[in-house]
Amino acid sequence: MQTPSLPPSAPDRPSRFPLVFEGLVWALYVGLYKYSVFIEGATRLTSSAEQANLRHSYLFPYPQLVLFALLASLYLVPYYRGLLPLLLRRRRYLPLGVASLVYVWWGMKLNMVLSYGLFQHVAQPPLLARYYHQGYLWTSGALPTIGLPHLGLLLTDLLAFSCVAFVRFAFQQEYRRRHLEKEHLALQMEQLKAQLQPHFLFNTLNSIYGLSLAGSSETPRFILLLSELMRYVLYDSGKARVPLAEEVEFMANYFELEQRKYAGARVEFRAVGDAAGVQVPPLLLLPLVENSFKHGRHHFSDAATVLATLTTSPGRLHFLIENDMLPEAPAAAPRRSGGIGLQNIRQRLNLYYPNAHELHLTEHNGRYRAELTLRV
Repeated sequence: MQTPSLPPSAPDRPSRFPLVFEGLVWALYVGLYKYSVFIEGATRLTSSAEQANLRHSYLFPYPQLVLFALLASLYLVPYYRGLLPLLLRRRRYLPLGVASLVYVWWGMKLNMVLSYGLFQHVAQPPLLARYYHQGYLWTSGALPTIGLPHLGLLLTDLLAFSCVAFVRFAFQQEYRRRHLEKEHLALQMEQLKAQLQPHFLFNTLNSIYGLSLAGSSETPRFILLLSELMRYVLYDSGKARVPLAEEVEFMANYFELEQRKYAGARVEFRAVGDAAGVQVPPLLLLPLVENSFKHGRHHFSDAATVLATLTTSPGRLHFLIENDMLPEAPAAAPRRSGGIGLQNIRQRLNLYYPNAHELHLTEHNGRYRAELTLRV
């Protein structure tokens, strides 16, 4: 027996948005904003003539300073990819706040010392050499100070890359939640199939046994229908989605089987519209159908009906099934919504068709009505 695959509408891989967001922060915040802060610091060490030339130069007169800004920000990688997510997962919020401030403070100081010390030996032109050398002398002191201009960068570093960490963490948690939800749904699908198989076998084999005793010519047709239904349940329902035409064929076989079992009652299924190209999750409608047959009055009365219509139109799928209820059904009505089948279909609808479905279950004048609309 195959395990149901995950729906293609819900990606198997985590979203790429956190990676794109992270790249934008590095490009816009580090590559532009921090570059502008460093170039402003460098211009304070220049003469008036040099400042005039700098103002009339290109937007990025010193691409090397962009590399310096990137190197000076590397200390943040262990923070937003390691420290912060680790403490968030453990829900250690107070240690998170303290550790963040301590790490960023000392991490920035050590990273700036390393960056200034490295670039002062490779700086071009002299303007940057003076800036790197001055910055190295400024930040390499024994006191735990990073200077007022860098204090502003510390706060913006903390804010910008904390946002990156929170976005990454939120998307990872959502991915884990959806993955667990899919696994849970797959187990429920197996339960539904396990529940369905004995139901088919027990009831249908009893009917076949009765027909064989009477020497009925319907016996071969019963066996064929049962074989087709069980093949679909055992094998085809393991797919993520199946063509709607296959689901329609399964439903038609199911209704024909029930009609032959209750020949006096009116049991009817109609498919309206063009199903070509439409795909749906397998056995999606089965809980609604089983619920109607389980609680229908056709078990005891030839005057009862079970009527279902599946209508396909562009971008829309509509399924309606109605049945006459048993006399005691109104008193037991609240139990209808609690079965595993109806819980299963609600969860599958939320997973496969989020904000794109409507399911209404109503009872009126001894009739039970289930109506499902999908935007496909």
